[in-house]
Amino acid sequence: MTDIRQRLLDIKRVLSSDALAKAAHTEFVRNTPVLTGNARRNTNLQGSTIDANYNYAGKLDRGFSRKAPRGMTKPTMEFIRNYVKQQLGK
Repeated sequence: MTDIRQRLLDIKRVLSSDALAKAAHTEFVRNTPVLTGNARRNTNLQGSTIDANYNYAGKLDRGFSRKAPRGMTKPTMEFIRNYVKQQLGK
């Protein structure tokens, strides 16, 4: 098998892993601001999708809260990029 083919298989393995989804969910929740705890309590992992199941999720993600001025998605995406690099040894 060529090096490129093996590298692509490694990338596919990391991106499709349950561990990545769980780690991203944990990071998303960690970046979710807390006032009453409703937002964190209602952020769930559905398969490999993070479901922010509350009506003001978009507002928080746009930086409405001073506790999370970058929202939750941007820091989580940075976390995912770093996680994948770490898992692939780069």
